[in-house]
Amino acid sequence: MECAFCTSGIDHCHGTLVVHPDGGFAECTDENCTDLDRIRHALIIDCHTLDEACACTLAVEVEAVLRQAS
Repeated sequence: MECAFCTSGIDHCHGTLVVHPDGGFAECTDENCTDLDRIRHALIIDCHTLDEACACTLAVEVEAVLRQAS
């Protein structure tokens, strides 16, 4: 099965873009990805949906707990 974007010559990435809560940091699961623009990625997820806990998600959760405690 061929990718329709590949056969059409459309610039895209086959990886998943993982977006972190700070809004300014993202990474792609495709190690060959050179452009992290959202428009190039059909699959985009937030890091808190990953099976493994992301360090930045834990920091946001701790900050929320501290805010509630004060």
